[in-house]
Amino acid sequence: MTGRVVPLRGPADLVSDEIRRIRAAGDVPLVGDPRLPDAQWNAVRGLAATAQVPRDAAWASLTSGSSGTPRVVLRTHASWRASFPAVAGLLAAGSDDAVALPAPPSSSLTLFSLAHALDGGPRPVLGRGGAGASCFHGTPQGLRALLDTDGPTTVRTALVGGSALDRGLRADAEARGIRVVGYYGAAELSFVAVDHGTGLRPFPGVDLRVSGGELWVRSPYVALGYLGRTGPLRRDGEWATVGDLAETVAGTVRLRGRADGAIQTASATVLPEEVEAALRQLPGVADAVVVGVPTPGVGAVVAAVVETGSDGAAGLRRAAAARLAPASRPRVWYTGALPRTPAGKPARAEVLRRVLAGEVDRLVG
Repeated sequence: MTGRVVPLRGPADLVSDEIRRIRAAGDVPLVGDPRLPDAQWNAVRGLAATAQVPRDAAWASLTSGSSGTPRVVLRTHASWRASFPAVAGLLAAGSDDAVALPAPPSSSLTLFSLAHALDGGPRPVLGRGGAGASCFHGTPQGLRALLDTDGPTTVRTALVGGSALDRGLRADAEARGIRVVGYYGAAELSFVAVDHGTGLRPFPGVDLRVSGGELWVRSPYVALGYLGRTGPLRRDGEWATVGDLAETVAGTVRLRGRADGAIQTASATVLPEEVEAALRQLPGVADAVVVGVPTPGVGAVVAAVVETGSDGAAGLRRAAAARLAPASRPRVWYTGALPRTPAGKPARAEVLRRVLAGEVDRLVG
């Protein structure tokens, strides 16, 4: 019998108990973040009530929403269970250990860890702090918050995904005695590549290829697809992609962003993620999001919203010019706290909305 998709949201500890109950009943839990706008959550609930659910679906997760309205990704239990041994090895943790999960259960990486716990993985410690946990699974922002917590930490291994892990954060964690394992994945693909400090290499059980500039994976961890609508997941026989651009460099995979997020400016194509990576290396820049602002005659101009203590854009422009090709240099600069998805990733679509609505401060000078 095909299970129902059951939407739920609320305090993390109560949601964790509800997930266990829903799974025991043979249904599919779908966790939403309480901060999701009511209109979007009601649309998700309506979709769950009406869309057909594949017979072997066991888990449902919302995409991060960093580029727009979340989609519902469906997967089998086997697609996650197949990776549990490898993840346990990376965490150096078993059922007697505890894993710190700072991202809410609506985040697919936390939901994965809750599924792992139900199958004998480390006990989840939800919320910030991770008291008593020997390992961590979360985003770079969550790891930074852990490091900024006063006092010693019991965490000795950190599995970090969701967005790019910069070298400075890795070094800070390692200086605190934490072994850091970064990884690249997607809600639709699960784990794809892992980085022990020497670059991204295929996750155990995954084959990778770059075709037409896109990264394709052959993996037992790929999701079934979406509930009631389409998305970026595409298949070619045993291979699947979500359209991420990549290249191979000395046996490692270098990600170059999502093809459908490229900015067309005059005659150039600019990948926001590449510009953001460069901006994060500038002095005083804590984080950055790059968007294309529609402009007649050129398509779009490159704009950057940065979290920084800088009083003006002149210094940032000079520093960016030393790192970026002319077409990739932001023409307009803004500053302010970046809106984020429940998993802690910058919410690109919301950043662009705020820029176009004039809700962020423009840097001058």
